[in-house]
Amino acid sequence: MSTAPQTSIRSGKGPGEAVGIALLGFGTVGAEVFRLLNENADAFAHRIGGPAEVRGVAVHNKNKLRPGVPAELLTDDAEALVRRDDIDLVVEVIGGIDYPRHLLLTALNAGKSVVTANKALVAAHADELAESADRAGVDLYFEAAVAAAIPVVGMLRRSLAGDQIRRISGIVNGTTNFILDAMETTGASYEDALAEATRLGYAEADPTADVEGHDAASKAAILASLGFYTRVTFDDVHCEGISQITADDIKAANKAGYSIKLLAICEVLIDESGKKSVNARVHPTLVPKDHPLASVSKSYNAIFVEAEAAGSLMFYGNGAGGNPTASAVLGDVVGASRNIVHGGRAPGENTYAHLPIADFGEVLTCYHIDMEVADRAGVLAAISEVFAQRGVSLRTVRQENGNGTARLIVVTHSAREAALEEIVAKLGDLDEVKAVHSVIRLHS
Repeated sequence: MSTAPQTSIRSGKGPGEAVGIALLGFGTVGAEVFRLLNENADAFAHRIGGPAEVRGVAVHNKNKLRPGVPAELLTDDAEALVRRDDIDLVVEVIGGIDYPRHLLLTALNAGKSVVTANKALVAAHADELAESADRAGVDLYFEAAVAAAIPVVGMLRRSLAGDQIRRISGIVNGTTNFILDAMETTGASYEDALAEATRLGYAEADPTADVEGHDAASKAAILASLGFYTRVTFDDVHCEGISQITADDIKAANKAGYSIKLLAICEVLIDESGKKSVNARVHPTLVPKDHPLASVSKSYNAIFVEAEAAGSLMFYGNGAGGNPTASAVLGDVVGASRNIVHGGRAPGENTYAHLPIADFGEVLTCYHIDMEVADRAGVLAAISEVFAQRGVSLRTVRQENGNGTARLIVVTHSAREAALEEIVAKLGDLDEVKAVHSVIRLHS
């Protein structure tokens, strides 16, 4: 994100003056934004200091019937709309990266403030967008890009700007949380839980972005960038999804006192010499049942922040859907519109820390390893030797007898990711180990 000097801060239009809004996209979120702006027009005018007027709506097909939307507002030429002189603020709820990137850069370079709900775009091009906003002296808001109505972006940009964030961890994808929660509460398989999520509309027809962790990784990049004043992109985030989690994994986790959650984890690492680096990752994680994140059910989201002065904070609520996302978008619309009317700017992006991105192998973590082993003397000694050779100690070992084999579940103490990966590979080569069924990291 940008540290470019703010070359200009425009004066306000003046109290009572209208803010002209271009709405790009009219899907579930866009339609809700339009409806609420019109139904609550008087309230928004009081909050802003002048009317907020939607003066154009960019859609793919302007001939499609859209009840409640005057035909003269509809256009299929989004670029011409954002360039119009009567537009002060551009609200983007299209999705995707390349096309909205072009439109928003066009808007910013033309001196229009921008509100976007586009997590993939912000995660990929925040630097470029923020620099354009700085040069033009306008605002770039993106609260809805992370966890919809949960005010985590504003919290990091403003409320905790005077603190030092140590770690941010959270459930930031409602689809995967619904699936994992259904597997835990009903005993369903991954496939059956995904089918139910699809039937209820929580999962898309192609759920890849959700279940493989890509959606959460975009949000992790944004959170890490904001929390640690360092540019973190989607490509910097280590990403694993939940498609390999089984009903047996869920049962084993419950038996050991954990719930499995897909977590986005962002933290500052400090090596032996005191050098700092940033790591952001997304993967299934065993969360202790007494941790607040373990109780987050269904499609809800939660962000857990650990700060030096404020301590531990958790933000919880609806992280997706038309209404919650529209709420976050409209909060940004009010903030940007106030500045357009009264003058000034919201806090911009700042990457002054310029911390390097840590190698994932340097991350300290704990493993929960579930394996099938030969049921004979000396097996545990052989397995323990693999861990000892790499300086990793065992926290717990649990064995369940089978028919000719045994199920062995090992939980390690904290160790570097690279060392634990080597151990898992070596375990797979042992004659005593018939299969390594699953490897899941622990939240600590």
